[in-house]
Amino acid sequence: MWTYNKMLQYPINIKCTDPKLAKVIISQYGGPDGELAASLRYLSQRFGMPDQKSKAILNDIGTEELAHLEMVGTIVHQLTEGASIEEIEKAGLAPYYTDHGVDVYPSSAAGVPFTAAYIACKGDPIANLQEDLAAEQKARATYEKLIDLCRDNPEVLDPLRYLRQREIVHFQRFGEALRGVQDKLAEKKFYMNDMKQYNHDCGCNNS
Repeated sequence: MWTYNKMLQYPINIKCTDPKLAKVIISQYGGPDGELAASLRYLSQRFGMPDQKSKAILNDIGTEELAHLEMVGTIVHQLTEGASIEEIEKAGLAPYYTDHGVDVYPSSAAGVPFTAAYIACKGDPIANLQEDLAAEQKARATYEKLIDLCRDNPEVLDPLRYLRQREIVHFQRFGEALRGVQDKLAEKKFYMNDMKQYNHDCGCNNS
């Protein structure tokens, strides 16, 4: 169960509309490396983790990604709120506007709708955590590209820099989780090998 605080994780107050910028930033809402995919991936993978610490890390980061989804959605909303039809057309958002108006709809910058295929759940904790490490690096790289595109807009630049920094922190925490899981699985393997050797030495037969 989650408790919702009626405030953004980081303040956003964009005064000037810019649909062209919104068109690219929306990729971090519903794109392949966006916050929706990240949150669902981590919150789904947590069930298969072999220890409570890794489950907690996935739960914590997955929850924070939902907060980041809200932030990105707010940025897109504020960049399009009150935009004229001419501004929307000039930004190349006429097809998007036709289907969704100026609602925030999960899609990539290229206009591809969100798909569950973005969510990697392999059934192997090591593979999943390796995927998560890569996902955080890809999200960081995307934010850095977005920062390059809006370097002259401090109202957007500031929250994007915050989101990029959180991706770096998440990468570090997933590294911690991976090391813990590797140790846990190695410990289990060592224990099983010890038991087999013990059974062999004492002549026990558990078959």
